[in-house]
Amino acid sequence: MKIKHEPRLIFWELTKGCNLRCRHCRAEADDSLFEGEASLEQIKGVMRQIASPYNPILVLTGGEPLYRKDIFDIASYASSLGLRTALASNGTLIDRDVARRIKDSGVQRVSISIDGRDAETHDSFRGIPGSFDLALQGARFVREAGVEFQFNCTVSRRNVDQIEDILRLSEREGARALHIFMLVPVGCGVEIADTEMISKEKYEEVLNWFYDRSRETALELKATCAPHYYRIIRQRAKEEGRTITFEQDGMAAMTRGCLAGTGVCFISNRGDVQPCGYLPLVAGNVYRTPFREIWETSELFLSLRDFNALKGTCGCCEYRVFCGGCRARAYYEKDDYLEGEPYCVYVPEKCQ
Repeated sequence: MKIKHEPRLIFWELTKGCNLRCRHCRAEADDSLFEGEASLEQIKGVMRQIASPYNPILVLTGGEPLYRKDIFDIASYASSLGLRTALASNGTLIDRDVARRIKDSGVQRVSISIDGRDAETHDSFRGIPGSFDLALQGARFVREAGVEFQFNCTVSRRNVDQIEDILRLSEREGARALHIFMLVPVGCGVEIADTEMISKEKYEEVLNWFYDRSRETALELKATCAPHYYRIIRQRAKEEGRTITFEQDGMAAMTRGCLAGTGVCFISNRGDVQPCGYLPLVAGNVYRTPFREIWETSELFLSLRDFNALKGTCGCCEYRVFCGGCRARAYYEKDDYLEGEPYCVYVPEKCQ
């Protein structure tokens, strides 16, 4: 499988400011803006660097990106450069006027986090009463404004038995897609790893369920931080006598499992470039080094693109090019981002 190492998705943490207190948050968000966050002109300069050689989907995220007063200027500028722009929000700050401004700024899709089938489950995870109802209301305003939206769901022990209901909720609300995220023990997620992370056996069960539902629903279904899904897709397709072909572009693009540093990167609120938002290793800073130089020459990124450098069970796995294992979970468990994925039940024949 030949992989073209261009940035396909860039997640840009515009601020750590947020109005929620999510138990799993990567950013360890606070309700005040953090020092050192970039100005609009700094952000525009980096966007020009990105748009010139590449054509990624740019996801404006946080914290809560709507906390920035210049968020619509940022989105409008990105759109004017031809960047396909998405907004990742908790949805609670979206009213009709905000939804209209999202539309006018050229944002093509909004992702809204839903972590339960009801307020009791969602609000306890998000930390603020009423956040579930406000998130659904925000999604409805986005749809009314004529912008696609998707629901993002972080799977944990508290909601793993509600995933079917969350899928049905997504369908009822008119979502374009449902993306499930497997919890990664980073940031606040470290503190709740023992109580919230599902077992690797349950992980496998959820991903097989996800595969089955992907064949039945009109929703775009995508598993994120779940690289094993790409092994499961191939295993199941082989059983069914099917050949796998993946979309190579657009919001639903699918290529391989872990894309950290190979097709995805994360820009922090201070400009640090990481392989993804969950792997706290820095390849460079966009306010000191051109983005293209970081992406194409960083030793960190180059090591992640060498699938033969993988260790443990990932290193001897026949699916390593398609899956790759979660580099962030390997780093958390073994302090080595190239080690084997600790939340995988599959044992390759070569490793036995």
